[in-house]
Amino acid sequence: MKRFLVYIVFFIGFVSWSQENPVSIKVDTTTIRIGEQIQYKILVNKTGNVVFPKLQLDSLGKVEVVEVLTTDTLKNRLEKKYLLTSFDSGQYVIPQQNVLVNSKKYLTDSILLNVATVKVDTTKQQMFPIKSIQREPKTFDDYKHLFWWLIPIFIIVAVILYFIFRKKVKKEAPVVYIEPIQEALQRLKELDEKELLKQNKVKVYYSELTNIVRTYIEKDINIPALESTTDELIDTILDFNESSNLGISKETIKELKEVLQSADLVKFAKSKPIVEEIRGHRNISERILQSLKPIKEEPVKEEENDGK
Repeated sequence: MKRFLVYIVFFIGFVSWSQENPVSIKVDTTTIRIGEQIQYKILVNKTGNVVFPKLQLDSLGKVEVVEVLTTDTLKNRLEKKYLLTSFDSGQYVIPQQNVLVNSKKYLTDSILLNVATVKVDTTKQQMFPIKSIQREPKTFDDYKHLFWWLIPIFIIVAVILYFIFRKKVKKEAPVVYIEPIQEALQRLKELDEKELLKQNKVKVYYSELTNIVRTYIEKDINIPALESTTDELIDTILDFNESSNLGISKETIKELKEVLQSADLVKFAKSKPIVEEIRGHRNISERILQSLKPIKEEPVKEEENDGK
């Protein structure tokens, strides 16, 4: 009878203690192998103001939290789930956790977690050599950033090639040869169109007029005329006329000397001839150009004797 009363008292005390502590824990296993996971639950038999703890794990730091799951509400009970694991073999104590229920602290039980190593049977497990590091294959995204540099380079190269081929394709304008006499007469015509005399630019007029004549002499007769004085030029023409049979008449040489000396007086002695004299010198210059043209003698073919 006494023993029965003891059991009743013990049962009543156990029930009253259970009702006083609404917090408990539950795990799906307490023995795992390295790298495996366990599900650790904190159960609260009330749904009031409950604050679950940030887990305090073993003192050695060998047990890790893999994931904190959402809180489930089951009737009048709350469940907070955690996934735990360990990568070191041994026995580790997960200590008691503090849970606040309606601002009152309750402690959970502690548990002992056993982590075992994975046994490898080398007699049955085939061993393979360590593989070298493999590079990932290149994809388009690996080179995408280079396109921002390639685009301006392509544009510059395209522009350079365009101008290179354009120069090759572009036909050069044919060089038209103009005979010295035609060039000289064309320059005389252009001198008339400038109307320098109406602008009272007599000195400029004579400079261009004598330059036309001297340029023609240098190009067609091959006598240095542009850098020679009037006397030097006349003496050179006389010498060439005798030695090379230029066929220039004495009257033409006389008129040339007259025009050049008149131009010298205008340019250096500030002489001011009248308009009729200037026009006369212009006409004489055109006649000189026509007369100075050297006569090209055709070679005489010698007839061969038949020996008869």
